[in-house]
Amino acid sequence: RIIAMQENPYVLSADAAKEPPKSLREMIRYLGPGLILSASIVGSGELIATTALGAKAGFVTLWVILVSCLVKVAIQLEFGRHSITTGETTMLALNRLPGPRLGKANWSVWVWLLLMIVKNLQLGGIIGTVALVLLMLFPGASIGWILFFLAVSVSLLVSLGYYRLIEGVSIVMIGLFTLLTLASLLMLQFTDNAITWENLQEGLSFHLPQAALYVAIGAFGITGVGGDEIMVYNYWLIEKGYARHAGPDDGTDAWANRARGWIRIMYFDALLSMVVYTVVTAVFYLLGAAILHAKGLNPEGAEIVQTLSLLYTETLGESARYVFLLGAFVVLYSTLFAALAAWSRLFGDALSQIGLYDFQNPTHRRRAIAAFAWCFPAIWCALYVAFTAPAFMVIVGGIITTVILLLVVYAAIYFRFRRRNPKLKTGWFYEVAFWISVLSIVMAAVKALGIV
Repeated sequence: RIIAMQENPYVLSADAAKEPPKSLREMIRYLGPGLILSASIVGSGELIATTALGAKAGFVTLWVILVSCLVKVAIQLEFGRHSITTGETTMLALNRLPGPRLGKANWSVWVWLLLMIVKNLQLGGIIGTVALVLLMLFPGASIGWILFFLAVSVSLLVSLGYYRLIEGVSIVMIGLFTLLTLASLLMLQFTDNAITWENLQEGLSFHLPQAALYVAIGAFGITGVGGDEIMVYNYWLIEKGYARHAGPDDGTDAWANRARGWIRIMYFDALLSMVVYTVVTAVFYLLGAAILHAKGLNPEGAEIVQTLSLLYTETLGESARYVFLLGAFVVLYSTLFAALAAWSRLFGDALSQIGLYDFQNPTHRRRAIAAFAWCFPAIWCALYVAFTAPAFMVIVGGIITTVILLLVVYAAIYFRFRRRNPKLKTGWFYEVAFWISVLSIVMAAVKALGIV
């Protein structure tokens, strides 16, 4: 469960130090941060961006999706290690990077803030898609009133802190939606659009058509863990109690052993969630490539939900439309909720580094999170009304996320070489995975910068 705010998990204390669990049963009790990221990934990455890429490119870019899900986890783990061993939030850690400063904040904090201005488009696309889902369920309703309902409801939930209930319900519903999607993929094999071995071989050929480049780069940034998910992972680790239980670094072997144990649980948490969202992502992509690409359809505009529903009705029958709509609503709403909870913390902490207040103070932190929880949904609704192109908005957000990953990579390298505790060494496999992750992200970001 998420530790209550009043316990202030953002402040380390020797009294709160706790030995990590040894048994699998006990370790499972401390899983959660990675599953929260999965809830935020599924709606925008899998349901929208992944199917849009499959619809546009067919099977040929399946490898982009798989690489995207697998290669970024090592950077996420490096951020998590830093958080557990220092107790620092992401923005506090960025503010301690070398380089010029503007006021009290490091250049990296300001660059992140500028990039996130554009990334608001992505959440505008998500809230718009949720509204379109509800409009199909309640055809007589007004899109304006639906957007108002979504903005107010999600703001209330995040600002009042009703997290545990939503987390539990969202995970259950995402699980059910995932099972339905797997069933759809299975039933697809009994239709004229059945996926063949040749299709899979084409998808793993490492070919990237120029026409699908911008969608592929956007999907790379947004599927799996994106830059913002990696950055917010530290906050969920802290609020779950990982850093608090590791305790402050007193230089003893006892602390090193304790920290090593909590890092091991973090590995378990992150890798388990990676398996979950990689499987779901691949399934959505294959459905998009097999059904939408074959029909020459591209999920966009006001018809995005109608088009996406074909992923189910083409294989499970017309009666599956409402099951899809209900599942899509739950998945997208949970994404909206998890993203708002994340953004409220990231922006709240960023403004703290600028010097407006103290994010470590529970009262200041609670007020900042509540304020942003009310501001952002209004901005997202306004952006959707202005653009009304949800898939395009999500893809643009994905491209910006790929650029943000450059900042994340730089910070991870700095943590790795300049701030890592020498008592907490890593093995060769971790080091190889780390550098593969770095190179993959840099290559994708260079392509994204060329598009931007």
